[in-house]
Amino acid sequence: MATEKTATTGRRKTAVARIQIAPGTGKISVNGKSFDEYFTTVSMQNTVLKPLEVLNAVKNYDVEAKTSGGGLQGQAGALSLAIARALNEFNEANRPLLKADGLLTRDPRMRERKKPGRPGARKRFQFSKR
Repeated sequence: MATEKTATTGRRKTAVARIQIAPGTGKISVNGKSFDEYFTTVSMQNTVLKPLEVLNAVKNYDVEAKTSGGGLQGQAGALSLAIARALNEFNEANRPLLKADGLLTRDPRMRERKKPGRPGARKRFQFSKR
C-alpha cells in the first residue's frame, strides 16, 4: 500500500497516459492544462472521472498526467485506466469495486489494418458490372 505519490501507465488504442497520483484536493491536470480545459466534452470528462466516482474519491486525490498519441477519446480511456491502476495500488481493497465496473481491464480493440487491393480495412472498391 503506497502512502505518497504513485506513478502508473494506462493505454487505449495508440494513446498512452502516464500519471502521478497523490492524496490531495481533487486537482487533475493533463499536459499542463486543467482537466476540464483539456477534455472539453462531458462524456470524456466522465470517462476520466469514473474510477474516482466509483470509490467516492473525486476530491481525495491530485492527479498529474502526461498523455501522448491517439486522439482525445483514446487519451481519456488511457487516463481512466491509469487512474484505476493507481487507486488499486493505493489500496488493494479498492480492487473488487474497480474490477466490477471493468476499470482495471485494458480495452484490447485496435484499429484494423488496411488490406492490399482495397481502399480500407473492409471496404471494397466500387463494383461496375459493365
